[in-house]
Amino acid sequence: MTLFSLESVRVLFDGANVFVLPFWALMVLLPNWGITRKIIGSTLPFVALALVYGYLFVASLDPSSAEEFANPTLENLAHLFSQEPVMATGWVHYLVMDLFVGRWIYWEGQKSGVWTVHSLVICLFAGPLGLLSHLLTDAIAARWPKKATEAPVQ
Repeated sequence: MTLFSLESVRVLFDGANVFVLPFWALMVLLPNWGITRKIIGSTLPFVALALVYGYLFVASLDPSSAEEFANPTLENLAHLFSQEPVMATGWVHYLVMDLFVGRWIYWEGQKSGVWTVHSLVICLFAGPLGLLSHLLTDAIAARWPKKATEAPVQ
């Protein structure tokens, strides 16, 4: 297996897909667990994923692909993404950015008490829609009447 073989690209692609799942599971299933807060507070998962992305990005570059990237027409991009190394790079880009946005949604929910499970699940499958879901949920919650936590003063 050479450094930039298709086999190595496939292994990293498969590994990145599995790597992100525990982070999503913790945020969705155990959001208030102290260990979840500690793990999600770390930036190390993003470092690992960024390194995988960097490897895949370099593996997907050659003079022809660099020329097409320099002229990002829809036709050129469609051709580029039909190549497995480029598609793997693009997919890992989605994994990194969706997880980063999901982490932000998680922390915003932890700070404000706004329910985030639905937005996190949507973000896992369709990142920008999960972000929109959270922004709408947060806006609605901000306008919702708050329950009194103390008995009225008489």
